[in-house]
Amino acid sequence: MKFLITGANGQLGQELQKLLPERGLDFVAFDSKQLDITNSAAVLSAFEQEQPDVVLHAAAYTKVDLAEDDGRELNWQVNVDGTKNVADAAKLYEAKLVAVSTDYVFDGTNEGEYLESDAVNPQNSYGRAKLAGELAVTESGADAYIVRTSWVFGEFGNNFVYTMQRLAATHPKLTVVNDQLGRPTWTRTLAEFMLHLVD
Repeated sequence: MKFLITGANGQLGQELQKLLPERGLDFVAFDSKQLDITNSAAVLSAFEQEQPDVVLHAAAYTKVDLAEDDGRELNWQVNVDGTKNVADAAKLYEAKLVAVSTDYVFDGTNEGEYLESDAVNPQNSYGRAKLAGELAVTESGADAYIVRTSWVFGEFGNNFVYTMQRLAATHPKLTVVNDQLGRPTWTRTLAEFMLHLVD
């Protein structure tokens, strides 16, 4: 079985590249310079060359605040158009697809935990784009799983934990928002779960 990873330089992409060799799994990983997922011809060419059995789609535009203005277009290109291209190629080449989405597809008004069956109601551009990406996956007809995650942290890349460590070294007092509730997700756990889905 051969795996194809998108978003190779991201937190999750790097975690997947650490995990798959530990499991003795064959894979190829592409970062955004090696594979522009917003270019459908490039995506189809990569799939034709690699012939993956499973696609772990970890590529994403994740700058939530910038997605409202300067990054609005790139957010849509990567999270919607890029995801559609990957899903369409997975369908064409009969590869299983695991696509990563976000809790931002919800509006945050639930008092308890969200279920997969709860109504979606994204409140920002990032959430709307990720939801449109989910719809692109389902409409592609690919054999796919969509995993909604939140507050990702891990060994690689930038995340809230590293930011707090960095700021704590230079600031005597830290202030952060205290009006949000979430469930931090370790990239290792997320990566293992993605493999479990296709096991």
